[in-house]
Amino acid sequence: MYHQRGHNRVVQVHDLKDYFRASIEGVLSKQGVEVDAHATHYVVNLLTLFSRSDELYQDDGVTYGLRPLALMLSDAAVAQNAAERNNSLQRIGDVAMFIAGFFADSLMGKPVDIDYYIHMGENAYGSLSEEVRGTFRGDTFADTYKELAINFQILVDVLNEVRDEARQERDVDLLRTYEIWLKTGSKRAQGLLRQHGVVPISDSRKMRRH
Repeated sequence: MYHQRGHNRVVQVHDLKDYFRASIEGVLSKQGVEVDAHATHYVVNLLTLFSRSDELYQDDGVTYGLRPLALMLSDAAVAQNAAERNNSLQRIGDVAMFIAGFFADSLMGKPVDIDYYIHMGENAYGSLSEEVRGTFRGDTFADTYKELAINFQILVDVLNEVRDEARQERDVDLLRTYEIWLKTGSKRAQGLLRQHGVVPISDSRKMRRH
């Protein structure tokens, strides 16, 4: 398995799951945050799964690509049974986590930005936690989904850092970083701004929300 690093370099990765696990655990330690081990294990498995494009993208026979989150939510609302509804909610959370974590910059200037993905992901995992609680499956997964919902922003920050470390990214787009901080309150974005001499003002976020 090969993993791209930087702009022109590719490094060989013998076990992609181990690579993601070590990267996430390293960033969690560096950022000084704690996330339940079951939740981090879930994210590691999610990244490993979505490293295959056929798992990330959907083919309905007409189009091939990512189904908009709003349409996935519509699927959940009209689902014929609990299993279909839960699958749609899980898909929303998973796709939102992956896109917000690794492709936040690609959302700039789009109709929906990273804050939309975070909001949708948090709500999807939170709803899923309530849906499965008390069922046989819920005995294993309800608390994990709740943890993913509660720590969604933290995990997105972790994946942003994993992405930049893999690219060996050193340059920081301060305008985009400030925009992400305004929209999400990301502690990582706030830290990057401070490192570059920009002191974000909390009142700016309050004004942006109104």
